[in-house]
Amino acid sequence: MRARFVLSVYRVAATLTTLIRMLDPATWTPAPPETDRPVLTVLIDTEEEFDWGLPLARENTGVRAMAAQERAHRIFERFGITPIYVIDHPVASQDDGARPLQELFADGKCRIGAHLHPWVSPPHDEAVCNRNSYPGNLPAALEEAKLARLTETIAERFGERPTVYKAGRYGVGPNTTAILQKLGYEIDASVVPWTDFSDEEGPDFRACGADPYWFGEGRRLLEIPLTAGFVGALARLGAGWRLKSALASPAGRRLRGEAILSRTGLFERLRLTPEGHDFDEHVRLTRGLLRRGARIFSFTYHSPSLLAGCTPYVQSEAELRGFLDRLERYFDWFFGTLGGQYATPHEIMHMVPGPGR
Repeated sequence: MRARFVLSVYRVAATLTTLIRMLDPATWTPAPPETDRPVLTVLIDTEEEFDWGLPLARENTGVRAMAAQERAHRIFERFGITPIYVIDHPVASQDDGARPLQELFADGKCRIGAHLHPWVSPPHDEAVCNRNSYPGNLPAALEEAKLARLTETIAERFGERPTVYKAGRYGVGPNTTAILQKLGYEIDASVVPWTDFSDEEGPDFRACGADPYWFGEGRRLLEIPLTAGFVGALARLGAGWRLKSALASPAGRRLRGEAILSRTGLFERLRLTPEGHDFDEHVRLTRGLLRRGARIFSFTYHSPSLLAGCTPYVQSEAELRGFLDRLERYFDWFFGTLGGQYATPHEIMHMVPGPGR
């Protein structure tokens, strides 16, 4: 009985710590950029290939898709984009994974960060299961050990320690902030605005919007969230998360309310990614967030999508051409029609005021 009580107290304390250090707006310092022009950054989840529909497994460490990244880089170079690859252990530790990025990095054509997939990151001291696939759910010592090992592996491969982090499966937890600061990280990109993964044993980001903010001890860490948001007439009226929750309820699902509202354009939730979203959706989301004062936009995707058959989003060469076309069309619109500018995460860090400067 006493042991269960202590465990319950620990879990409550851990939850509160998560909120206080990372996910509670009361503990943030907003970081609006000192520019009126919209700013785009490109961040790529750089990881091994695996079947997203099957249980996770430690032996899934293939990195064939890394050789295919050049197709996107032809587009990046045309628009003056220096993307940041947040890479996980299978990519960093294998020659076939690291070599294509080493060449780009040496030429100044990309930056490198860290992306922790616990199930394929040593030390392997935990069971492979859904809960443990979110690194923030691991015991503090194990989460730190995995990220420290990944950090050192990246530093050995690239001659530079990564200082940008994106948790695998967006899985931040009660100890993540302290670990990031201890290991010398400066920027986190794990937050998915207005999204709750708690039903899947993941974090709850419902209090988090799309704008950057400082957090952590001394407000020294900068959060650059994934760009996501609600658009449509109902979103403009402030329906937002409350309407999304109602649509996700059993009654809402039975009535297929979300699909109906999305087709009518009254209400939809979009992400700035070529995976599952088209050019028109990218434009609607960007314009909607701009109207609400957003200036920083983070465009993201998974590296295996550059090789057909490796993610659900790109299953054929035709779908890959469409994927690349969505990159090109959005960049052309953002920099041309919209008059936006590009910045790496660290350049964004120096564009925003606040205690972390």
